[in-house]
Amino acid sequence: MAASMDTTPTWTIAQIADEFGVTHRTVRHYEDLGLISPERRGTTRVFHRRDRTRLNLILRGKRLGFPLEEIRTIIDLYDAPLGKRSQLEYVLAQIDDRRADLEQRRRDLEDALEELDTFERRCRAELTSGGRSAY
Repeated sequence: MAASMDTTPTWTIAQIADEFGVTHRTVRHYEDLGLISPERRGTTRVFHRRDRTRLNLILRGKRLGFPLEEIRTIIDLYDAPLGKRSQLEYVLAQIDDRRADLEQRRRDLEDALEELDTFERRCRAELTSGGRSAY
């Protein structure tokens, strides 16, 4: 972490990328999309606490499977005054949709694992029976 002249902590692109385990290209991509907006000092990017927070929210949203445009809407709430009911309702709806999608995926994974277990038991039974079909 570097300190600017006003003692507010700042970070370089290398420090931000290392901290969050992403490439410099990823950080620049989010900047190009306007999701983060580091200060520019010549050709050097200077990241402030707001940028770190937004990058953390972007990456959390990506881990949860949200598309970048939904992440943009959600992280923009960070800068919005409190009480924007329609924005909060939007975020809650997105959370509900994402939760339903993840729960369906979990059910699908559980079904697939159960099918694998059944197939494995059949294969083992066939091996035990000396190759005679146990189907």
